[in-house]
Amino acid sequence: MMKNIKLILILGVLVFTSNSCEKDFLEEEPLDFLSSANAFNSSAGFESSTNNLYFLVRDMLFTRNETTPFEYSYRTDIGLFVPSSNPPNLDGELAPTGGMPTNHWNSWYKVVSEANTIISRLEFSDLKEEEAKIFEARAKFFRAYAYSRLAYLFGGVPILAEEVTSPKTDYVRATREQVYALCIEDLIFAGENLKGITEVKDGEVSNLAAKHLLAEVYNTNGNYDKAIAAASDVINDPATALMTSRFGSRQSETPGDVYWDLFRKNNQNRSAGNTESILVMQIEDDTPGGAGDTTISGWPFNSVYNLERVHEPLIRDVRLPDSDGNLLAMAYWPASDYTSGGRGVGFLAPSDYFVHNAYQAGDPSDFTNDIRNANHNFVRKFEVTRPGNDLYPVGTLIDFDDIPEGAKGFSGADLVSGDVFNRAMYPFQTKATTIGNHPSNLYEGSTEYPDLLKHSAAGTFRDEYLFRLAGTYLLRAEAYLGNGDLTSAAADINVVRARSNASAISSSQVDIDFILDERMREFGIEEKRMFTLMRLGKWYDRIIKCNPFYAQSAEQRYNLWPIPFAEIERNTDTELEQNPGY
Repeated sequence: MMKNIKLILILGVLVFTSNSCEKDFLEEEPLDFLSSANAFNSSAGFESSTNNLYFLVRDMLFTRNETTPFEYSYRTDIGLFVPSSNPPNLDGELAPTGGMPTNHWNSWYKVVSEANTIISRLEFSDLKEEEAKIFEARAKFFRAYAYSRLAYLFGGVPILAEEVTSPKTDYVRATREQVYALCIEDLIFAGENLKGITEVKDGEVSNLAAKHLLAEVYNTNGNYDKAIAAASDVINDPATALMTSRFGSRQSETPGDVYWDLFRKNNQNRSAGNTESILVMQIEDDTPGGAGDTTISGWPFNSVYNLERVHEPLIRDVRLPDSDGNLLAMAYWPASDYTSGGRGVGFLAPSDYFVHNAYQAGDPSDFTNDIRNANHNFVRKFEVTRPGNDLYPVGTLIDFDDIPEGAKGFSGADLVSGDVFNRAMYPFQTKATTIGNHPSNLYEGSTEYPDLLKHSAAGTFRDEYLFRLAGTYLLRAEAYLGNGDLTSAAADINVVRARSNASAISSSQVDIDFILDERMREFGIEEKRMFTLMRLGKWYDRIIKCNPFYAQSAEQRYNLWPIPFAEIERNTDTELEQNPGY
């Protein structure tokens, strides 16, 4: 009996061993749930991964938190971080071991990784060729966008052109030019295979979005003829045009103008009649994945675009003296009006150059005539909204450049006329907020002041431009300048200026600084300015010229950020070179 049992066990083992050679019985075949093995078999799997690319870019540039997206505006010629130390600690903030370079490096490589996975898995999918090309084109657009950001910030970086499926510790840096070459190759493919701009949904990448970005990369790489051609494809497309007349959801309101309309809620997409939009990041109120949470109960203010919170001043703290010498609050806060601008806390102040110099570059009269500098677009005069002050009754306008003597600001410090370095009062761009149009559930319901907001306000509850046509014109002007064609460069700049009622410039006024000033006037805090300065190698020069606060600590080496030390340390099989000076 025992001998028979042993024989049965031996035979069982032999059968099991034989079968396991043919197929591992532990290898699971997913049939009714999503896994890495079947996620990329259908268009739904690729669609999901592509949607994640949109999410990753939106998250990095807009909605991650109240810090990361604004590191593309702080420490630039347009803005400064008001609570910063004096002098600013650029050496610590931009250290190879610092969190800022590491965070941005990792985040953009995450986009690269996701894009590479899509591209690599398409080969093994059952998608039809035409559908596969669309997914490949989308992935290559985002890969080019991520790699261009990495190259702008860090210079030459390691190139990963396919999915990495095993540990790798022998990365080497490609040259900056090699990274741009990959971006150009990807964007040419994307431009040829993405749908036309009239065929895509709001927020979806199109062929013109690819060509806009291609013009930017061509400029950065010195291929000016090709940049002109790519930008011209966008500008000359019959579906695109600058918005030059009032439009959209609040076009009948005053004060207002076409520039103001561009930034009102629901006006950013082509479905709203906006022919200027090229690529718009979608933000939806209180929608899963929409990054527009109106129910935030307190810090940290995540899951929203914190531009309102970060850029608007902390008007709550402004105190004006009355005739008896008492200091009284000037305004209701937070409020959906032109004084409070929502729930600002005063972190991202505009530079003094942005406030006082930028709008007079063409002609001194432009300071008044340029609608981009009108008080409803760039608030410089603040209306008293709280009653009870006999010297400054409700309706009195307090001019930032002529602040009453004895006025107090943040932490009781004196407010100084024209000084941007007090969190409580500085000029702000109303494109950062949705004045008079905050989500309805954010209003306090106050009978005393109907515009009063709840403290859960803070986000900019609006879709956000990534590319718009005014930027394409300025990219083409940059290319014409690179080719020495100053007449054509001036013509493109003047198209943008004419929309804003700014004076026309002559060809003799065109240089790269004028174009950077025009981008400042047109985009301001809308632009991720660090990318523009870094891609042109102009960070140091513009800081010295425009931002004396950071100039005291600026060094030429900061034209490139350091390669994160953790990346160098873990790359054990070869040397990952550090940027000079770090």
